Order: sequence, then structure tokens, then C-alpha cells
Amino acid sequence: MTASAARSILPPLSPEERHHSRSLAGLIRAQLAAAGGWLSFERFMELALYAPGLGYYSAGSVKIGVGGDFVTAPEVSDLFNRCVARQCAEILTTTGGGILELGAGTGRMAATVLTALAAQGVLPERYAILEVSADLAARQRARLAQLPPQLRERVVWLEGLPQSPLRGVMLANEVADALPCRRFTWRDGAVRELGVALDETTACAGGATGGAPEACGEEISFREQSAAAEPALARACEGLLASLDGELPPGYVSELCLRVGPWIASLSECLERGVLLLCDYGLPRRHYYHRERASGTLRCHFKQRAHADPYINVGVQDITACEAVSSVPKSRSRCCFSLAQVCCSVVSNACKTRRSASKPIISSSPIFRSRRRHTRGPSNVTAFTIALSIAHKLCQESARRRCQWPWSSCMTAWPRPRAISHRLTGTVSDLRE
Repeated sequence: MTASAARSILPPLSPEERHHSRSLAGLIRAQLAAAGGWLSFERFMELALYAPGLGYYSAGSVKIGVGGDFVTAPEVSDLFNRCVARQCAEILTTTGGGILELGAGTGRMAATVLTALAAQGVLPERYAILEVSADLAARQRARLAQLPPQLRERVVWLEGLPQSPLRGVMLANEVADALPCRRFTWRDGAVRELGVALDETTACAGGATGGAPEACGEEISFREQSAAAEPALARACEGLLASLDGELPPGYVSELCLRVGPWIASLSECLERGVLLLCDYGLPRRHYYHRERASGTLRCHFKQRAHADPYINVGVQDITACEAVSSVPKSRSRCCFSLAQVCCSVVSNACKTRRSASKPIISSSPIFRSRRRHTRGPSNVTAFTIALSIAHKLCQESARRRCQWPWSSCMTAWPRPRAISHRLTGTVSDLRE
């Protein structure tokens, strides 16, 4: 979709949104000038989403639900949240400790999980929230302030990851898809990196802020520009291409997130014993990088509309990309993760041990399903709730056992259980020692 086509389906920016977008575009233009006229898409996405005070998640605009840009699974129904609560209850019964949620949205999942855990008599010592969005943090505080005192007093907000390792559960719903990613293209039998440059020629078409042509003198436009792939991306693409069947077609474009491994490693350091449960969009590598998926999965979300142009409405629209499910288990080797089970395209559950050897168990069962209408994510991804659950730490003794995880406990609360061809069984006793 071209920039003009994307604008044709989007509502116009308000004066406040246009001013905000123009301010961020100015910051990106300054960064481009300092970098010699070219930035990696990863850096552009980082600024667009997280630039202090100006990035989409750092500023104060409404993001989720009515008046926002997208809807996430916890906002659609509490059913998803109660399934998460069941799993948390089983983990906390074994490990004790608390819950840390990364990016808690409107706080609806936190409220439901706490209420459900209270009903089961398995309350966490505390429910910590790490939130980078000022708007969402305010909405979380307002919602969670309505909880009974015995639940409300357990909730705390953190400014950063905890300094001392915790026991219990770490949750992250739709966080991995917002990690800044690299973009690449396949041209003339080689990988080229796609980055961003300033585009003076299209300023009068509305620029990065979607402004009117008569305001073209004030608008800043960006365009995609290729360059030689940096060594880290070149190595990653080389490994990726070696795992695929055949060569990619000319002009093929896709994404690769090099931050997943370091991100998981940083979370690993904060988890003494427990489970890291990541819920997000994703595809198996062979599906993600299929020849016919020739434009990748990058999507932008603005006022409940999805499009594929990240260079307009900068700072006031979300930018997201699916995660290659196969890459998450691969990254666990850097932080002592061992894969326990992967449910194709839907659930990846990894056991974290003090060694990195454990035989994977593969199942093609879709654990979480939903018919999605206005939820965030590419329309061609069938399973919109993809759980990449990474994982329970084991001691050396329990690491010798076969690692399984009791997803069947979640399934009793999920509709249409006959749609699940195989129920994974197991025990949390691996966590007890």
C-alpha cells in the first residue's frame, strides 16, 4: 500500500495530533542529519514508538479500546485473562512469589487475574507493573483503584526491571511485537537492509504527519532507502536463508527482530524461579518467510484501522510486526533456556534450566483461538493470540526429568475444547526443587 493509498483510508489528524507528529518528525530529521542521511528502520521504529515524550508509547494519546487505535485480547473478553489466571495460580502454588506484568494495557488483565487468584486463594505477594506509556499507566491506576483494598494494596508500578531476581510469573501480552525490528529486501541475489531517509519530494503530499498539501512548507516526509546490510543483520539473514527451502523472489521484503534474544536474556536475569509467559502474534519461520509473504508482516494501527505505511502519522500510530515463533526458542540458548514444547504458530513453552539441554515436545494444537475483527495484527494470521511462553526455571535435578507443562488446566475454561486435537499434560513438580 502506497502512502497516498494509506492516507485515503485513514481519518485526518486533529490539530493536536498533527503538532505532535510534526515535533517527532523534526526529531527524526535531526537524527537523520546526524547519522549522515540514513537510519536503520530499527532506529526509526524505536524513535517513532519510544522517543521520550514524543514516541507513540511515551506520549499521552489513547491507544487501546474506544477512541484508541487497536484492541487487544484482554480487552475483548475476560476469558483470556481467566485462562492466564489459572496458569498463574498453578505456578504460584509451586513457586510462591509474585507477578510482574510488562506493558499492562488498560489494567483489565491485571484486575481480572488478581480477582481470579483471590477466588482461588493463591494471591501473589505483589503484582508489579512495568509500563512505559504514561497514558496507559494512568488508565491502569484508575482501573485498579476500584479493586478491594486487599487486592489493590498488592499492586505496585516499577520504573525499570527489578534489581533482585523474583520468583513467580512474568507476563507480557503483545510486547514482543512492538520491539523495534530490522527490515531487509532480497535484490540481485543478495540481502540489502531497508532504512529510512528524508524525502523532500513528497512533502506536499502530506508528509510524515498526514497534513494538507497547502501546509507542505511545514511538513517532513520520509522514504524507504536500501543500503548494505550491517554485519549483524547480514549474519542473521544468512542463517535464515539457509533454513528456508529455495531462494527468495527478487524484491522480497520482510523483517527480522535482533532484539528478541537480548530482551529475553535481560528478563531471564530477573527471574530466579518461575515462568515467563509471552502472548503475542507469531508464525513459524517457514510460514513467516514464505516466498508468497513477499511484503512481510509490518502493520500500523491508527483509529482502529490497519495499514502498512510506517512513514506517515509518526508518533500517533502504532507500528508492529509478527514474531517468528521459531526464533524465540532459538534465542533461549543464550540465557539457559531449554524448549519444553511448541504448539505450531500458537504456543511456545520453554523450560529455563541451569543447563540448556532438554528434548522439545512438538504439538500442532492451537491452544488459544479467536475469530478476530478489530484486534491488532495482520489479517492473514489465523491465530491472533499466540502464546510464546518461555518458561519455568528448573534446578539441575529436575532438569533431568522430561519437561512438560500442564496447559490442560487452562483448557477447561476455554470454549470449544473439541477444537484442540491434543491436550498437553504434565506436572509443575519440576519447579519444586
